Amino acid sequence: MNNAIYSINRPDNEPVLTYAPGTPERRELEKELKRISAETVEIPLIIGGKQVKTGRTGRVVMPHDHGHLLATYHMAGEQETAGAIEAAMQAKEEWMTLSWVERASIMLKAAELLSRKYRYTIVAATMLGQSKTVHQAEVEAACETIDFLRFNAWFAGQIYQEQPRSASDQLNRVEYRPLEGFVYTITPFNFTAIASNLNMAVALMGNTTVWKPATTSLLSSWILMKVFMEAGVPAGVINFLPGQGSVISSVVMNHPDLGGIHFTGSNNTFNSLWKTAALNLEKYRSYPRIVGETGGKDFIMIHNSANPLEAATAIIRGSFEYQGQKCSASSRVYIPRSLWPQISEHVRRQASEIRVGDPADFRNFMNAVIDEKSFDNVMRYIDLAIKSPDCEIIHGGKGDKSKGYFVEPTIILTKDPHFITMKEEIFGPVVTLYIYEDEKYEETLHLVNDTSPYGLTGAIFSADRPAMVKACQVLRFAAGNFYINDKPTGAMVGLQPFGGARASGTNDKAGGRLNLIRWVSPRTIKETFLPATDFRYPYMDKEV
Repeated sequence: MNNAIYSINRPDNEPVLTYAPGTPERRELEKELKRISAETVEIPLIIGGKQVKTGRTGRVVMPHDHGHLLATYHMAGEQETAGAIEAAMQAKEEWMTLSWVERASIMLKAAELLSRKYRYTIVAATMLGQSKTVHQAEVEAACETIDFLRFNAWFAGQIYQEQPRSASDQLNRVEYRPLEGFVYTITPFNFTAIASNLNMAVALMGNTTVWKPATTSLLSSWILMKVFMEAGVPAGVINFLPGQGSVISSVVMNHPDLGGIHFTGSNNTFNSLWKTAALNLEKYRSYPRIVGETGGKDFIMIHNSANPLEAATAIIRGSFEYQGQKCSASSRVYIPRSLWPQISEHVRRQASEIRVGDPADFRNFMNAVIDEKSFDNVMRYIDLAIKSPDCEIIHGGKGDKSKGYFVEPTIILTKDPHFITMKEEIFGPVVTLYIYEDEKYEETLHLVNDTSPYGLTGAIFSADRPAMVKACQVLRFAAGNFYINDKPTGAMVGLQPFGGARASGTNDKAGGRLNLIRWVSPRTIKETFLPATDFRYPYMDKEV
């Protein structure tokens, strides 16, 4: 099997199903929504391929109906974490010595399982457990997850085929080893696709993982874990550890075999992990590979040549899809005064047409924020705007957590470009608008660049090419993903590799080959056919 060079065809992106009324996919999804809603699942740990039930349990509820229990889950402690590390290390040798195409085959099978057998299950679980509309769940939980699995297999083939040139008297080659040790993966609640990719990208390159999933999205994570096992991921390659992050991390971060961290989440958590790793460097067998995508304070910059309706639609979609709970969601917008009357009209009208409620009602554009902590945090920012003389709430501003954690789509108009809601990540359905004088376009570009510590995504709307180019130049480091005449969200695997720098992370571009390269440790091998038999060089010969 290893005596061959394998080439995986470049995949196409998974088609997005519409779920329009009367379609087969809508009927199938509605059945699955009813089935999952009627069940209460017990979620164990998976350590070395075996289910572990600790008796220490937590609850998984619907964010839009927090009295509805979807699942209970067992929580890992220090003992279980140590066991998961041991299982990962035991599985490592056999897993990394497999031909890469054998590992890729498992990834491709998982993609097919999600595309066909479990598509409606993963979409429904994401809708109910993470309060996501059918479109948002289909786009990422189904299509993006599938795309990651297929494209990564293709990217891996390209990486392994990259070899140095050899001379006639030697043979040179590069072996793409996995990292030494295990990889700690910490996944967020907001994207099912990220929960999959943070583990499967690492595993594809021959590594094994200890996975700490977000407890607020455990239902979809549990389904992913079962799909991985059904696809053929061997026992111990991915170890599933729900539980308290601080407890699990206290064991992981002090272990000498920690080889890497693959993270998506908050800045505070990522910074803490990095600091802990730095303090523990002498303990580790090698320097841990740290890859992280953290927060964002993403912008839309509008030039006075822009189409007002197009810009307004981008504000609405970019800010309020999935309740603004995307690192890429637009949350600060800069509008030229000459276009403000038109943009204001369009934004207010579209915002007033947004329906908020249960994701099972397909007419809703927005659902609930993920939990009470998030709800309280979002409302705190809204209250600050209400109390500020520099701000006006021009739409929304209210919330209700009596049944679900619902926050209205909220639009703040500020006279202060440095107001707190223009600078800090809120992670909710709140966008702040600032009106600038048309003649201060370039000055405002520098304002955009300097206001926030983040550098994840941003957008420019302009029909003026020189103005567009100027924005690209000034905002070079303000966004790792920069959009021209489009909202700053919705990156697609294989088309727009995703990531950001500054306080937004290490910019290793998930959805492209750059991320996979981070999970290998290359070894160069040189074979000389006729080794030297004399230490002398020609320059040492005596002159005649």
